[in-house]
Amino acid sequence: MSEPMKEQITKDFAEICLRHRLPEEKILKIQDAVTAILGEEDESLPLEEVFPDLHPGSAIRGLRLREGLTQEQLARLLGVKRTNLSEMENGKRPIGKNMARRLAQVLKTDYKVFL
Repeated sequence: MSEPMKEQITKDFAEICLRHRLPEEKILKIQDAVTAILGEEDESLPLEEVFPDLHPGSAIRGLRLREGLTQEQLARLLGVKRTNLSEMENGKRPIGKNMARRLAQVLKTDYKVFL
């Protein structure tokens, strides 16, 4: 039995991302084509409006998974309890500068990502 399709979520936002090495002249042609289709409107939106669930804990979780670590393993490397790490990942516990530096060292990134 087939399942009903989920409703598209691109009601207000659509993300266009191209990653390709191109000469600058071709990049400018692509920009011109997109501008011709979408118009000249350059409506800037605050980060919080576009990504309402984004917080430093999301970065911890993403980088932890990138490194293939469980919460328990990362907590052990940081010298904290797993519950404390879980609270940081879920935005329920603040991340201080000292903890941000420790996280950055273990997760191989810049500490400012967590502040």
